[in-house]
Amino acid sequence: MKNRKLKKFWQSVGLLLLDVVLFIAAALFSFLSTNEQGGIPTDFLIWSFANVIALTTTFGFLGLYTMMLSHASLMTGFKIIFGAGLVGALNLVFVILSKASVVGYWTVFVFFTCVVFFSACVRFSYRLVLFIRHRLNGGRNEIRSLIVGGGDAGAMIIREMQQSERIFHKPVCIVDDDPYKLGLRVGGVKVVGAIEDIPDVVKEYRIQEIFVCMPSVSKARVSGIFELCRATGIAVKILPGMYQFTTGQISIEKMREVEITDLLGREQVRVNLDEIMGYIEGKKVLVTGGGGSIGSELCRQIATHNPEQLIIFDVYENNAYEIEQELKRKHPDLNLLTLIGSIRDKGKIEDLFKTYHPEIVFHAAAHKHVPLMETSPNEAVKNNVYGTLNVARAADKYGVQTFVQISTDKAVNPTNIMGATKRICEMIIQTIGRRSKNTNFVAVRFGNVLGSNGSVIPLFKKQIAEGGPVTVTSKDIIRYFMTIPEAVSLVLQAGAYAKNGQIFVLDMGEPVRIYDLAYNLIKLSGFEPEVDIKIECTGLRPGEKLYEERLMAEEGLQKTANGLISVAKPIELDEDRLWTTLDRLYDEAYSETDGMKELVKELVPTYKIDKR
Repeated sequence: MKNRKLKKFWQSVGLLLLDVVLFIAAALFSFLSTNEQGGIPTDFLIWSFANVIALTTTFGFLGLYTMMLSHASLMTGFKIIFGAGLVGALNLVFVILSKASVVGYWTVFVFFTCVVFFSACVRFSYRLVLFIRHRLNGGRNEIRSLIVGGGDAGAMIIREMQQSERIFHKPVCIVDDDPYKLGLRVGGVKVVGAIEDIPDVVKEYRIQEIFVCMPSVSKARVSGIFELCRATGIAVKILPGMYQFTTGQISIEKMREVEITDLLGREQVRVNLDEIMGYIEGKKVLVTGGGGSIGSELCRQIATHNPEQLIIFDVYENNAYEIEQELKRKHPDLNLLTLIGSIRDKGKIEDLFKTYHPEIVFHAAAHKHVPLMETSPNEAVKNNVYGTLNVARAADKYGVQTFVQISTDKAVNPTNIMGATKRICEMIIQTIGRRSKNTNFVAVRFGNVLGSNGSVIPLFKKQIAEGGPVTVTSKDIIRYFMTIPEAVSLVLQAGAYAKNGQIFVLDMGEPVRIYDLAYNLIKLSGFEPEVDIKIECTGLRPGEKLYEERLMAEEGLQKTANGLISVAKPIELDEDRLWTTLDRLYDEAYSETDGMKELVKELVPTYKIDKR
């Protein structure tokens, strides 16, 4: 980093000194070509010196000494003309007001014409040399590339391909949806067809790699473009998005492989950061399960919203340590406390709230693996049900302002023990929330999270790396998906709406077939499904459903200010029966008996008891 800064500094100094020499040469040429008198008057030398100072100062202010020569553009030319024109205008005013005859109108005109010409030559010569070298090379040993999108982003990528010494891609042709661009050229590269023509264009022009340069198109459109590219069987790269485009960060290095998130067919979720800041800033925030995939992302996003203190609570010390060290590196001023303990430990939870008095609680600690919980059902009950009960009661007792329970769409009409315990957690939050005088309780329900621990994507990637097969339980199984940052940002905003034990449901777009995810991920990894990597359907696992639901039959949805967060209509509960059954369930679960399954079914009738 230090060497790069030093190199950039000396480049700027060199460019400045070169300009000084050229400006002096321009001044001498302008005087000698417009004046017949011999010798150079002292007044002219003073005028020349003043102009050199004025021009270098103006050019410096316009950033003409800190620019990268390889990125010289039309804007660079405009800056040169504007800077020279501004100083030239001052000179004309000087000539009009001054009675001195040493500098006339023609001298000023010739001088500033030379300034513009010399400055442009210096700044565009590097690009010219690269362009000529590229032409002389004739595309030898270069990767024949198709550019998807003939707009500004595509033009920038083409220009870099043509001029960079480090890039071995040859832009052969362009496809674009705009019919008016057909037959035109962008940077000398012809628009040969529409996006739907990609498969034919790839064959006709012997394309070896595709670059999708359309940062402003929707995710649904990107997904459609990828489907066309996928049929060609060649590598595809995509420009990350509008942010890189608007900030001028477009380059070949910024292009990335198409990711599975590009194929969800919907836009990334946006939240109201002002609402999040409003209730988190300056508060003590506790995250249980803070080392997990959801909990750790909660910690990351909370850390950026200026809490008074962030408390990470987790039973797994390695996970807690990793997120603690990450936050210390990225947020050295953050008031961070990491505590190791289990939510099952009622005494530990009581001490935590009594000692540190958190004002906001995000309860993410839970067992969530469906097949594992089917073989250890008592552990699911102990951790999910009674751990949640411990934390919720302590929050109510010690006057926490907001309590957010992380739930799941598997809590809707659950057939497995994990989903059933999460449904009971929702019932607990709903019941305590109705009665609490101090705390706003809410449960947030969402589906599968891409990339989280135990999700299908990391498993698929591992199976692909091992050469397959990729295992899918059923070809027809579908799930709702979100990225971890999306889900967490909506959880944070839902906390701003929390009251009375409500259940919030996050809009996750259209469900996706797991088989399609596996197929596309294999393609993205450069393999041919069912040829290089097999996909095997293994059958539904115990307690698994073909599809997940967002609502139970009795529930309805009411929109919040964020259209992606809805409130589920509460289902009436017999509270006395709930608490009585929970007491009996506690005894059965800690006695390690199968009798607890019948009690779970009493509370959650859709739960199917595994008789094995």
